[in-house]
Formats: sequence, C-alpha cells, structure tokens
Amino acid sequence: MRVMVLVKATKDSEAGIMPSTELLAAMGKFNEELADAGILLMGEGLHPSSKGKRVAFDGAGRTVIDGPFAETRELVAGFWLWKVKDMAEAVEWVKRCPNPMPGPSEIEIRPLFEMADLGDVLTPELAEQEERIREKAAKL
Repeated sequence: MRVMVLVKATKDSEAGIMPSTELLAAMGKFNEELADAGILLMGEGLHPSSKGKRVAFDGAGRTVIDGPFAETRELVAGFWLWKVKDMAEAVEWVKRCPNPMPGPSEIEIRPLFEMADLGDVLTPELAEQEERIREKAAKL
C-alpha cells in the first residue's frame, strides 16, 4: 500500500524559520533508513503558505487566493510518499521519526487510492489511460 505522510505546519514553519543543522541531520538519517528499507518513494519540505496560492472552484468559476492561509494547524509543511505493507507499518515508522519541528507537532498518514479501490467506476479504458499517464510521469 502507498501512503502520504504529511508533516503539519506550525507557526515557526509558516514564519519561514529553517530547521536546525541537528534536525536536518536527524531527518537525513531517518530518510536513509526509510530508503534502505525500501519504503521511501519521495519526500520534500514545503515553503510557507505565504509563498503559495489556492484556486477556489465554483462551477465553471475559478478564484485565485494568495497565501498566507490562516489555519496553521491545517497546513502542510512537508510530505513523504511511502510504500508499506499496511497502515500499522506506516505508524511504526512515523513513531521512529525525529520530531520534525522545534516544538509540538503532528504527522498525518493517509492511504493513496489504488486503481483496485475504484471498483466498477474504473472502466478498462480509464485503467489503460491511467497506465499511460503513469508511464509518462515515470520518464520525467
């Protein structure tokens, strides 16, 4: 199963305060352990929401909203994509993670939809299209 592991933002991360050298080293060691275990597919930190934008949809209408965004605890400061055998394994790995922020913080784990999860709504044509898209993306 694939999961997205979301590092929640804090006031410090939203203020653009960079992690310490010690935290970067600890996270680097953790990321190496994930890679060595064959779990890490991708992982990145994100700039504060002040550098981001949102696009709100209402029917055919689109509205662009500039950051920063108010609810810090609902924002994401970074993410990993992992391939694990089940949610319990993902939880065990997150428990081993260094605290990603200087103070209290949270990490959220969410499973990704797999094509099999879509059931009957995934026609053979849509499954072929998805495979073509994944092959193109893998070449980038």
